[in-house]
Amino acid sequence: MMLVRATPISPTTSHQLLIFLLQLAVLLLVALCLGRLAQRLRMPAVVGELLTGVVLGPSLLANLAPGVMGWLLPTSPEQVHHLDAVGLLGVVLLVGVTGSYLDLRMLRRRRATAARVSIAGLVVPLGFGIAVGIALPAVLLPDHSDRGVFALFIGVAMCVSAIPVIAKMLTDLRLLHRDIGQLTLAAGMVDDAIGWFLLSVVSAVATVGISLGRVSLAVVYLIGFVVLAATVGRPLVRRAMQFATRQAEPGVTVVMAAIVILLGAAATQALGMEPIFGAFVAGILVGAPAAADQAKLAPLRTVVLAVLAPLFLATAGLRMDLTALARPSVALAALVVLVVAILGKFGGAYLGAKLSHLTNWQGIALGAGMNTRGVVEVVVAMVGLRLGVLNTASYTIVVLVAIVTSLMAPPVLRLAMNRITQNDEERLRKATHDAWAHAT
Repeated sequence: MMLVRATPISPTTSHQLLIFLLQLAVLLLVALCLGRLAQRLRMPAVVGELLTGVVLGPSLLANLAPGVMGWLLPTSPEQVHHLDAVGLLGVVLLVGVTGSYLDLRMLRRRRATAARVSIAGLVVPLGFGIAVGIALPAVLLPDHSDRGVFALFIGVAMCVSAIPVIAKMLTDLRLLHRDIGQLTLAAGMVDDAIGWFLLSVVSAVATVGISLGRVSLAVVYLIGFVVLAATVGRPLVRRAMQFATRQAEPGVTVVMAAIVILLGAAATQALGMEPIFGAFVAGILVGAPAAADQAKLAPLRTVVLAVLAPLFLATAGLRMDLTALARPSVALAALVVLVVAILGKFGGAYLGAKLSHLTNWQGIALGAGMNTRGVVEVVVAMVGLRLGVLNTASYTIVVLVAIVTSLMAPPVLRLAMNRITQNDEERLRKATHDAWAHAT
């Protein structure tokens, strides 16, 4: 009989485990402090949490105390992968929990509005981004890169939103119950789904080329997943959640919801799509009427919003390095890209709102919410850097857009929402959300 000797796997060393635990503690502590500081400045906690990685990363700490950063946040693959795994779990569950808040009945009534906002908020910034990508100076292109691929990539980076950051921002501002909040999530999710699809197309063009068959297959996967979720997944999830909620302990409901969300993320990942999209769709199924006792999901929401989401935002910020903006040519190009990005996304969403006969303030609120790029654009930038489509300078510019749009959205959104009257349905939805949040 032949014996097969398995390749030994190197276990995590004692020092690596110590560093990992200290990283989690420090990131959570700084995220908590900066989040509270942001709230004192009348901004949502997500702003401070997103800046945690900037403070502790190469943008600041690496310049002030390089030895401390090198010890606490080493760049060895094993150490980085530990934090990446925690961040991935955080973003998947955050998006899933956000999906459970969606009011499907309201969205069915206003699906045309959500579609107009989504389409305008996608096409306008995509066109603006491609145009500015063609016009940017050659210093922002990597050596031997194709200008057309670079322009397409800039266009994709300009058209995405950041559902994880939008979700956390709306939660912090207590706007998830408002119709505008619901429309922002729905339109943003559509934009992100199409944005991830476009990113996969541009990535293929930059590497192995693209064919009509490959694009068609990706579209079939996207539509097929949504159809299967609505027809097969919905009754299965409803039965599973009803079984869980019949148990006396709320822990069973929490675990079942987490399983459904993770399976949804795994399904889209297996199909070559972004796992965030699958998690969001699964969260919608978990939160659907008659699916689960929402009060029993309160512990999951608390852990995700208070612990896992801040860790995800902080780890994403660690990738940012803003020191490249010290070069005047890069700073000028960054200013141009930033202005075009804001005008494109904000203007597109506002145009979609006006085409749906919404008020000016409702259009401004939707524009502010959709304009939030956050860590999703950072992820897009990282893909571009890895594929050689972006160099360090253009990568930094895309990251700057992500930070600035995330910082400017909350005050504009708050200003607009204070001028939009709350209706009876929103008050009822708020009472329901508050009951979930305070359930034990």
